[in-house]
Amino acid sequence: MTRAASRNAGAPAIEPRAFIIFIVGCVALLFAIAANAHEIGKTQVQASLRDGAYQIDVVVDPDALLPTLEAYAAGPISRDLPRDERDRRIAALSGVFLERVTVSFDGPEPRTLNRKAAAPAFEYVPSSAFNDFAQAPSKVRLRGTVPGGSSGFAFTYGLALGTYALNVRIGDGPVQTQWVVGGAASDPVSLAAPLPPPTRAAIGWQYFVLGFTHILPNGFDHVLFVVGIFLLTSRWRSIVAQVSAFTVAHSITLALTMYGIVSLPAKVVEPMIALSIAYVAIENLVVSELKPWRLALVFSFGLLHGMGFAGVLRDLGLPRPAFLTALVTFNVGVEAGQLSVIAIAFVGCAYWQHRDRLAYRRFIVVPASFAIALTGIVWTIQRALA
Repeated sequence: MTRAASRNAGAPAIEPRAFIIFIVGCVALLFAIAANAHEIGKTQVQASLRDGAYQIDVVVDPDALLPTLEAYAAGPISRDLPRDERDRRIAALSGVFLERVTVSFDGPEPRTLNRKAAAPAFEYVPSSAFNDFAQAPSKVRLRGTVPGGSSGFAFTYGLALGTYALNVRIGDGPVQTQWVVGGAASDPVSLAAPLPPPTRAAIGWQYFVLGFTHILPNGFDHVLFVVGIFLLTSRWRSIVAQVSAFTVAHSITLALTMYGIVSLPAKVVEPMIALSIAYVAIENLVVSELKPWRLALVFSFGLLHGMGFAGVLRDLGLPRPAFLTALVTFNVGVEAGQLSVIAIAFVGCAYWQHRDRLAYRRFIVVPASFAIALTGIVWTIQRALA
């Protein structure tokens, strides 16, 4: 009997209870396939206040906005509508939209934002995309009058699901950016004495956090891809080689896309990202060791994921004065998130990787790769047909 065989023979088999828990986890994973893979979406808000009036542009994903409004209106949910009909229905549901938007101004006390402005005028500005191949965002434009004597402004967007950027400009002053989580109210913005623009260090930290949270906990598709890379081999050198190839690749396309050198529409990029997830997992099922072509494939898939990261940054709106700082720190945050995924996977699987490799492949690698592959295939179909 060989040393490896003796070690496996003496090792305890994976307990059925642990295996059942793992399978339940895989099933729960599959129930998440209908959820969006990115919490940070197309939503961002641009507010301009001058000469006693305000204009607020809410950048929205029209294909996501319409079913949300219909759900709040307790009506039937529309599907597969032509663009003109979709835009008409969104405009018709302006009242539902305004019920979930709050524009607040303060009273005599500077810290009290308790004066809700009169309902603003609603205008829906459809996407200017040339055709349905490119999924461009639309705008909802809100206009109104600033109450006399106001010294502070706040905004609440009750339809937001993830974090969005609120950019506020008072008169000709600098743009003030803050990140608002979901339907929470923004921090008050002073109308009398606007805050100075954030430092590069503050911007860097802000975008580092956004990059990290784009992976954990919000980047479900990128997490699955990284886990798929991890599952095939327990050798750290091989794992580091794959992650390094992926990092270099997505850094290249992230920079090139943000600087406008290369560009592909989300309609192409997002299904390809999902397909890359499925491929890596399927390869885990048919081979048991790292093949030479794996690095080249991971590199090419990294190019696609970089375009996906760039799409998120475009949607957020990078600050022009510190564009490079935000770009680099977002990328560093993404890397920190990916390394955290690998660390978590290692902690969860290290015992079985080194204790009983045959059982590890049978009860961990194969079921997990099957679940990831199925998720990737479903995502590919969903995104291709979206």
